[in-house]
Amino acid sequence: MAEHNAVLQKSDLFVAAGAIVIVLMLIVPLPTILLDLLMSLNLVLNLLILLIVLYTRRAIDFSVFPTLLLVSTVFGLGLNVSSTRLILSQGTKFQGKMIRAFSTFVIGTEGTEGLVIGFVIFIILIAVQAFVITKGSTRVAEVAARFTLDAMPTKNMAIEAEYNSGAITEEEARARKTEVQKEADFYGAMDGASKFVSGNVKIGIFITVINIVAGLAFGMGFRGEPFGVAIQTYASLTIGDGLLSQLPALFVSVATGLIVTRSVSDGTFGSDITTQFSRNAWVYYVAGGTLLLLAVLPGFPWMVLLPLAILLVWFGRRLQKAHAQSFKSRVEKAEEKERQKSGEPHADVSPVVPLDPLSLELGYGLIPLVDKDKGAELLERVTRMRKEAALDLGLVVPRIRIIDNMRLEPSEYCFKIKGVEVARARIRMGWYLGINPGGVSEDLPGEKTTDPTFGLPAIWISEDNRERAERAGYTVVDPPSIIATHLTELIKRHASEILGRQEVQSIVDTIRKDYSAVVDEVTKICSTGEIQKVLQALLREQVSIRNMVVILETLADFRPVTKDPVILVEKVRQSLARQICLQYCDDAKTLHVLTVEPQLIQMLVDSRIETVNGPIAALEPAQQRAWIRALTRSVASVQQSGYIPIILCPEEARILVKRSTEREIPDLVVLSVPEIAHDIRVEAIGEIKQE
Repeated sequence: MAEHNAVLQKSDLFVAAGAIVIVLMLIVPLPTILLDLLMSLNLVLNLLILLIVLYTRRAIDFSVFPTLLLVSTVFGLGLNVSSTRLILSQGTKFQGKMIRAFSTFVIGTEGTEGLVIGFVIFIILIAVQAFVITKGSTRVAEVAARFTLDAMPTKNMAIEAEYNSGAITEEEARARKTEVQKEADFYGAMDGASKFVSGNVKIGIFITVINIVAGLAFGMGFRGEPFGVAIQTYASLTIGDGLLSQLPALFVSVATGLIVTRSVSDGTFGSDITTQFSRNAWVYYVAGGTLLLLAVLPGFPWMVLLPLAILLVWFGRRLQKAHAQSFKSRVEKAEEKERQKSGEPHADVSPVVPLDPLSLELGYGLIPLVDKDKGAELLERVTRMRKEAALDLGLVVPRIRIIDNMRLEPSEYCFKIKGVEVARARIRMGWYLGINPGGVSEDLPGEKTTDPTFGLPAIWISEDNRERAERAGYTVVDPPSIIATHLTELIKRHASEILGRQEVQSIVDTIRKDYSAVVDEVTKICSTGEIQKVLQALLREQVSIRNMVVILETLADFRPVTKDPVILVEKVRQSLARQICLQYCDDAKTLHVLTVEPQLIQMLVDSRIETVNGPIAALEPAQQRAWIRALTRSVASVQQSGYIPIILCPEEARILVKRSTEREIPDLVVLSVPEIAHDIRVEAIGEIKQE
C-alpha cells in the first residue's frame, strides 16, 4: 500500500512538472535538441492516445481523455511557438532534425515542384482534419452529451425500479447510479473538449501563414536573402513544422471521433469489427461476385480485381464453415443436455419422475398466445394472476408451466394440478366470447357455446360485432382473458390442493423471521401436517390465509386444548371474523343472510357422525332431498334479489351445513354466529324452512 501511494505521488509530481514545462515553452526559447525530443514525445503521446482508445471497451473507461485532450493540445501549441521562434531566429541555420526530416520526406525534390507538392499535401491534411474528422466528432459529441443528459432521469428510475423489486442490491444500485453520473459527466466534458481539437486545427493554419509571411520578411528584409532562397527555406521548414504538429493532432482527432462514436459498444474496436464483420458469410460471396463481374468487363484491371474476388469468396466459404461448425457444436451440447435430463444410459436416472405443480397445456393453434414475437399476452396475464392470487388468498401460486400438447385439439387447452387434469376447454382464436350475464335478449350471429369459467350461456362473435354485443349487454372477452379468468377461478377452487407441506413449511419459515416467538410456540405443539390441514380447510371455503400471524396465534391458544382439526378451524375462522365478514358485506357493513329454522338445525346436529375426514350430516335420503330443495329455493330467491347467498347458523352446525351442501351448491357461504364481528350489522332476508 505504501509503495502504491509512493507511485501515485511520483506520478502527480511528474504531471505537475509537465504542466509547468508546457507553459514555459510558450515563453522560454528551447535548444533544437530539446525541441526534437519534445516533438518526438508529442508524436508518441498522441499515438498512444489513439491506441488506448482503440483498445478501450467503454468510453467512460478512459475518463481522463477530455483533460488529456486539453493537455496534448496546449503541448502541441507550445511546440509550435517554440519551433516558430527558432525558425525565424535561425533561418537557414536552423538544425531541428525532426522538422527538416518531415519537410525532406514530404517535399522530396528541390525547387518549386517539391514546395507545391508539400503545400498540396499539407492543405489536404488540414482540410480533412478540419472539415471531416473534427467537425463530425464535434457534432457527435454534442448529440451524445445532450441525449446522455436527457436519459439520466430515466436510467436512474430504471435502477430504482430494479432495486425496489429486489433484482439488485443497494451497493449495485449505488454503483450503477455512479456509473450513469460518470457517463453524463464524460460526454458533457467531451462536448467542450472537442472544441479544443477544432481550435487547434484553426490555429495551425494561422501559424503556418504567419511562419511563411514572417519568414519571408525576416529572410529578405533582415538577412538580405534572395526571394528564391527565402521561400525555399521558410516554406519547406513551415511545411515540415506544420506536418509534424498536425500529424499528432490528426491522431488525437481520430481518437476523439472514435471515442464519441462508440458509445453503444461494450467491446474493443477490434473485437467489434471481428464480430460484426463475421456474422454473415453471404455478403462476401456477393462482394466477390461483384468484383468478378467487373474483372471481365473491358478496361478494368482484371489482374487486381480477380485475386480480390477469389480472396473474398474464399473468406466467405471459410466463414460459412465456421458458422456450420459452431451450430453443430451447439446442437451437440443441447442434445447432450437433453440426454442427461431424459436419463439415457450414461446419465444418472432419478428414481422419481417429478410432476409440475401447475401446468397449462395448449393445442398448437393457441401457441400465438405465448409467442413473445406476437406479444405473449397470455404470459403477462398469468403473471398478473399469480400476484393477484397471492394478495387475495395469501397463497403464493407456484410457477405455471405452459407447454404445447399435440394430443389436444388445435383450439383446446387443459389445466393440470400435479399432473392430473382438472379442467379442459376450447376457444376460437381471432374471435371474442360474448357472455350473457342474464337479461340479454338480442340474438347475435355467431356460434353458441358456454363460458368455461362459470358455465354461463355465451356466443362466439367476430370483431365486427364486438361493439354491438357490448351495447346489447354481453360481457365481451378476448381469448387470453378467457384462459386467464378460467385459471384464476380454478386456482381459487383448488387452492387447498396446491398447498402442500413444503409450501406450509416455507410460509412458516418466512413468518419466523419477524415473529419467531409465535412460530416457536406453535411448532412445539403442532406438526406441519396439522397446520396444513387448518390452512387447507380455510382455503377450501375461500378464506384468505394471508394473516398467518393470527392463524398461528389461534393455533397456539387452542391446540393444547384439542387436537380436533375441525374445532381448530372453527376457532381460527372466529379469529378472522372481521376479515371474513368484510369479504361479503356491503358498503354499509351489512351482511344479508339466510337463517335456518331450529328444527332443521336440530335435525342436522342429530344426524352428525364422525368419519376419518371429519363430521358429516348423515340424513336419510328423503330428508337430504327435502333439505336441498328448501335450500335451493331460498338461495335462488336471494340471488334474484341481487344478494350473495350466505347462511348464518350456530357454531356446532356450521360444518354440517357446509358439508351437506358441498356437492349441490359448492360455492355456498356458511357462517357461524361467533364469526360475525361486533361492528358488522346482520340483516336476515329469509329463512330456510322444512317442507
